[in-house]
Amino acid sequence: MEADAPDAIVVGSGPNGLAAAITLARAGRSVVVYESHPTVGGGMRSAELTIPGFVHDICSAVQGTSAASPFFRGLDLERFGLQFIAPPVPLAHPLDGGRVALLERSVGDTAAGLDAGLSTGFGADGAAYRRLMGPLVRDADTLMDLVLAPIFRIPRHPLVASRFGLPALRSAVGLAGSRFRGEEARALLTGVSAHSMLGLDRPLTASFGLVLAITAHAYGWPVVRGGTQQLADALAAELWSLGGKIVTGHPVTSIAELPKARAILFDTTPRALAAIAGDRLPAGYRRRLEGFRYGPGIVKLDWALSAPIPWQAEGTSRAGTVHVGGTMDEIRAAEGDVSRGRHPERPFVIVVQPSRFDTTRAPEGRHTGWAYCHVPSGSTFDMTQRIEAQVERFAPGFRDAILARSVRLPADMEAYNPNYVGGDINGGIMDLRQLFTRPVARLDPYSTPTRGIYLCSSSTPPGGGVHGMCGVWAARSALRREFGGPG
Repeated sequence: MEADAPDAIVVGSGPNGLAAAITLARAGRSVVVYESHPTVGGGMRSAELTIPGFVHDICSAVQGTSAASPFFRGLDLERFGLQFIAPPVPLAHPLDGGRVALLERSVGDTAAGLDAGLSTGFGADGAAYRRLMGPLVRDADTLMDLVLAPIFRIPRHPLVASRFGLPALRSAVGLAGSRFRGEEARALLTGVSAHSMLGLDRPLTASFGLVLAITAHAYGWPVVRGGTQQLADALAAELWSLGGKIVTGHPVTSIAELPKARAILFDTTPRALAAIAGDRLPAGYRRRLEGFRYGPGIVKLDWALSAPIPWQAEGTSRAGTVHVGGTMDEIRAAEGDVSRGRHPERPFVIVVQPSRFDTTRAPEGRHTGWAYCHVPSGSTFDMTQRIEAQVERFAPGFRDAILARSVRLPADMEAYNPNYVGGDINGGIMDLRQLFTRPVARLDPYSTPTRGIYLCSSSTPPGGGVHGMCGVWAARSALRREFGGPG
């Protein structure tokens, strides 16, 4: 090996690529990151997408999984100027008639609000919510260590794992419908579960809702002051401080283009790994990578606004994130349409309003809005009118505040980041089968049959989100296998 060759190379500078590089550098290994884009970040970039002076997050906007991640909890990124801003209410879920379910930081406050607004008049949902979420939130750090770990790992706290696992195995609709009586609580749990991008009658979809609700209560759902790009830049600064290097504007199309290194980690899709590594990988393994399945895509809107979104329901303006989709049955129907290859008339829409809490996002008196809905993979249908109709439904007068908009269809998302195949921002469908076989069925899903080649993207466990743990676990695998270090 050449004297100046790095110990490890990372291809791609998304959250997992940077996390892998930092983990390797912290272990004393020399690392170089190659990024095709002019800036680092992957899903953590920001730009003026509409009007100069309006800063929009291109993909990730809310950093609940970052706040919960063991990787991020072990870093001091504030020394590089990073500031998280936590809205007073992580999530609001408005319903018709001016009603709203608020997921507050406190489990007790959330429960009290569910009872106060209970549409059925039974007055029992608050207690049910406390019974469900209270113990899980108390064990949040332990649960996040479990949830953000490789699938085939024996839990160190089996009682905590079982307390989470029993309800998590259920479908979102099954859990919400059996635990709660009122539309507010049912809609709240179903909405957070819809981040799974799966049909909500399917097993395990409740797990997505439980994890996100736990993060909201225990850590908040913060936004990054100045835009999510600041998070990427802070991670890059952390890597530089450890002696790592980053080369931007350098696409990698073949592994032969890279310098020699003992470990090469790919923050790419399985399909891209197969193409770049080529014959370095066994033919059978390449075929399995190429057969990796991707989930629905998204249509994403960014708005420059003349005023805040005028939500009808009191309290919604205090939330950083707003789930716009109506009742449990409406959300189930919308996500069911997507899973069957259809475009819902009333989509489930995730809205973020960062400028209410971060004044750097827009000129004084102006605001930004960020939203997306799920669509079939690779869809070319523009959902702008349907998305905006849903927001207008719960915020009459919203359309009058739009100064400009940016629209990104699935193909635009994939062009921006090739990891978003067909617009899938989760790195591959996370259904029951593929959850346990990301990217293929292997005890160590990060290693490949070829020594020195690893996958560290969200197509490995634990999957999508800005938590960095796919990169951490891949780096640990490389340290153990290539350098004789702890795994």
